[in-house]
Amino acid sequence: MYSKLDRPEPARVLLSLTPPHFRSVVTWTSLISGNVQNGHFSSALSYFATMRRECIQPNDFTFPCLFKASASLRSPVLGRQFHALATKLLLIDDVFVACSAFDMYSKTGFLSDADKLFEEMPYRNIATWNACISNAVLNGKPHEGVRKFVQLLRYEEAAPNSISFCAFLNACSDGNFLTQGQQLHGYLIKQGHESEVSILNGLIDFYGKCRKIQFSKKVFDDMGERNSVSWCSMLAVYEQNDMGEMACGLFFKARRAGVEPTDFMVSSVLSACAGLAALESGRVVHGLAVKACIEENIFVGSALVDMYGKCGSIEDCERAFFMLPNRNLICWNALIGGYAHQGRADVALELFREMTYPPNYVTFVCVLTACSRGGLVSEGLDIFDSMKSKYGVNPGAEHYACVVDMLGRAGQVERAHSFIQQMRIRPTISIWGALLGACKMHGKSELGKIAAENLFELDPQDSGNHVLLSNMFAASGQWEEANLVRKEMKEVGIKKGAGCSWISVKNSVHVFQAKDVSHSRNVEIQAMLGKLRKDMKAAGYTPDTKLALYDIEDEEKENEVWAHSEKIALAFGLIALPRGVPIRITKNLRVCVDCHSAIKFISGIVGREIIVRDNNRFHRFLDYKCSCGDYW
Repeated sequence: MYSKLDRPEPARVLLSLTPPHFRSVVTWTSLISGNVQNGHFSSALSYFATMRRECIQPNDFTFPCLFKASASLRSPVLGRQFHALATKLLLIDDVFVACSAFDMYSKTGFLSDADKLFEEMPYRNIATWNACISNAVLNGKPHEGVRKFVQLLRYEEAAPNSISFCAFLNACSDGNFLTQGQQLHGYLIKQGHESEVSILNGLIDFYGKCRKIQFSKKVFDDMGERNSVSWCSMLAVYEQNDMGEMACGLFFKARRAGVEPTDFMVSSVLSACAGLAALESGRVVHGLAVKACIEENIFVGSALVDMYGKCGSIEDCERAFFMLPNRNLICWNALIGGYAHQGRADVALELFREMTYPPNYVTFVCVLTACSRGGLVSEGLDIFDSMKSKYGVNPGAEHYACVVDMLGRAGQVERAHSFIQQMRIRPTISIWGALLGACKMHGKSELGKIAAENLFELDPQDSGNHVLLSNMFAASGQWEEANLVRKEMKEVGIKKGAGCSWISVKNSVHVFQAKDVSHSRNVEIQAMLGKLRKDMKAAGYTPDTKLALYDIEDEEKENEVWAHSEKIALAFGLIALPRGVPIRITKNLRVCVDCHSAIKFISGIVGREIIVRDNNRFHRFLDYKCSCGDYW
């Protein structure tokens, strides 16, 4: 009783007070089992050693506890010793002992020993088969998991249960075996398992990971009974497939249905809010997490840090980070990433040096991004060079892209191109894209053509690369080349995605495109734009007409740049949001140079904080200044 209630000291004292001749294998196994059950694996093994010193032999209940302790401690050496002892005592043929030994070998990476033991078992129950399928999935061998499940059905040694079906669905989702998973779905309906909640939850997860969201939704909608896992699974499907709005909507629907928020559910919806940069929705979820007393949970806490960082609220991001009683590597990466989004490279590097965990692949992406956006070329190159030699992390495509971006932003475009030529991996879309963006920024048309040609070869249907090349020619006055690129786009049927900006006001999202006059408050918006234009001209502002990407007269060019979507969204924010409330605008493309300069002026003229998130980073405007320091 004391052992199972996680009261190890009273259990130990009680055992010590028991006369030796009354201590049996049952007594000792009860103590060992309770310690294993509550995660005290080293203590369990210590008690076993004491039991053996008293010349008491373990039984078929003792060995499963010992194998579980060995697996949890990642100690195959001990596990093998217990295997040998079980063989010596003629207990290894017991199905529960053998299954536990098999599970231990699988979890400690001794897969050949696990396979050998599995084949030598005289009888295999369903728990053994389930362990075999599950461990194949956990060890990154989904093909093997599928093969074992087929063997289970063929040999008919045991009838598969809900755990077997869910393990098979996990194998199918990990290997993207859609057809096999759908065949199982049909089998389940035929065998009458279609109403079991755990299996239906597994189907929702399987279809979601195979990107068949409509099938996940149908399974979810047709469920007669749902538990919290059902809601969490469907929510995770939306979040993992970049359907953040659907994820948030489902979360609030679950709340209306009386479902209590769990740590998994809250962390998933916070990730959805982060992807949408939906700060206000994220704050609502944060409040619910506090109310449910789960805000200090490590998964919820790290999701909060990530959400606030990606929503551009760095003060809330810092507060969430420092309030966590325990922090994992994800928390550190999220805060460094938050500083990187804001262009605060010096703070990001300082935090990197203070980390209490060894940095991983993601850490270096965040740090190199911070160096790129902060112009710290020398520091960034030093960190890149130290990845393998000092930290044992092999640079990947994302790290190389960060270095190219870092060199390109600093104007070292030729050096960035030379870096690409010397890379040990084949350049990816992101790497050539970083070079093309740098060429546009610094007017390097010839090198830009090289980058664009490589991009067209890797991803010929991406309109963004064609538009960037055309814009680069237009900005440098090469109108013939710009028109030629646009003509080629039309000939091959590539359509440019519409640029747009959006702003949230009173729980409604207002979307604007360039030259947009469709809004119900358009008259007020145009009046505000006219007033801003007049005030800015009086303050000495001159539009950058290079950003008008057509060969037209200068006055028309000035009108062209004033009709950009972010300026229209800003004018609406000024008339719709009360003073003292920050204006938060999101744009699906990179904010243009003229809009960046204009919004700096406007922030000072109207005395408002303006936060713009484009497809690259955050810009925080206040008092004629931007957080990026004009280095972006």
